[in-house]
Amino acid sequence: MTPYYTDSHTTLYLGDSREVLPALDLTADAVITDPPYGETSLAWDRWPAGWLEVAAATAPALWCFGSWRVFGPRWHEFTEAGWKFAQDVVWEKHNGSGFASDRFKRVHETVTHWYQGAWADVHHAVPRIAGGEPRRGVLRAGRDPKHHGAQRASVDVRDGTILVRSVLYARSMHGSAVHPTEKPVKGLLEHLVAYSCPLGGLVLDPFAGSGSTLVAARESGRRSIGVEASEEYAELAAKRLSEIDAQPALPFEVTA
Repeated sequence: MTPYYTDSHTTLYLGDSREVLPALDLTADAVITDPPYGETSLAWDRWPAGWLEVAAATAPALWCFGSWRVFGPRWHEFTEAGWKFAQDVVWEKHNGSGFASDRFKRVHETVTHWYQGAWADVHHAVPRIAGGEPRRGVLRAGRDPKHHGAQRASVDVRDGTILVRSVLYARSMHGSAVHPTEKPVKGLLEHLVAYSCPLGGLVLDPFAGSGSTLVAARESGRRSIGVEASEEYAELAAKRLSEIDAQPALPFEVTA
């Protein structure tokens, strides 16, 4: 199968991932993806039946964006495809996407983490950040530090770093996105990649959109494969990836 775009670190295919991936017969370290949720009447917003089985045949771990209106009624689809639930991470945005006057203003999305086989065999390395960096909601002024013993236990006394928390704050891409559901690389996708894929490993995104997951992998020292059904967005992703690959120097060397 001919790639739509390829370089020494990233490959992008144009087509339906349910057809493309079985033909590639590949094995990745993790799937990180943002499928259509099926929550709106938009023509492109249709949950792709069967994609979970295809993903399960390619990787032992999966990060899937969505909302509980997505995950609730489809939970059985994940488990029937062989996925076991591991954890969830919340992406807190700087602004909301809903305008309903009878509900709380929705300023977050959920990312669920799934795995297959034995947990010990799945790559998982929680990213760490400098202990002095500001963290929303931690150690508020006037609070007794003793009440935060469980949080302080995650501090690495050797270098002062702490584990990245399960609520990730990152500004949404409103105003700068080239895809209607584009996710930020910094502060969000970069952490999912670092957690679930070793350096030099392979990340797979069956719904690549404008290539944000592929960019996060590239900038984190991982290889990646993406599949995108829209040629418009595949072209935008290819342009974005080619610009990154053309940079004169990167802070790592990705090995096959």
